[in-house]
Amino acid sequence: MLVKECMSSKIETVAPDTPLQECARKMRDLDIGSLPVWEDGKLAGMVTDRDICCRAVADGRDIAATFAGDVMSRDVACCFDDHDYEDAAHMMEDKHLRRLAVMDRENRMVGILTVDDLARHSYILAGEVLRAVAPTAH
Repeated sequence: MLVKECMSSKIETVAPDTPLQECARKMRDLDIGSLPVWEDGKLAGMVTDRDICCRAVADGRDIAATFAGDVMSRDVACCFDDHDYEDAAHMMEDKHLRRLAVMDRENRMVGILTVDDLARHSYILAGEVLRAVAPTAH
C-alpha cells in the first residue's frame, strides 16, 4: 500500500507569526497534534502540541508573546506519497517520530502520515512505531 492511500490529506497550516494560543486552539478544535508552518510558500517547520508544552509552557515563556516560529521543529522529516507505507513506518521508527510530512514528486506537501493513520491499516506497524517513540522509563 502506498502512503497516499492511508495518509491524512486534509492539511491545516499556520504561518511562523501565528500566536501559540491560536495554534493550540486550532489543534484542539481540529483534534490534531501538529500544524505545518508555511513561510514563502514552503514548509518551514512543524509546530506540535509537544513543542507548545515543552518549548513554551515548560520554559515559562509568555504565551501571548510567543509564536509558532519560536517553538516549531525546523527539521521536518518527510516521505513521498508514492512510497510504500511500511517503509514510511520504518522511517518513523528509526527517527522516533509520530508523524511525517508527505510530499509529492514536485515537493508540494500533500498530507501527513501519523501513527493513527498507520493503525487504521496495520496495528502491528503502528505498535512498532509507538514502541520506538515511547519515552524510556526513568
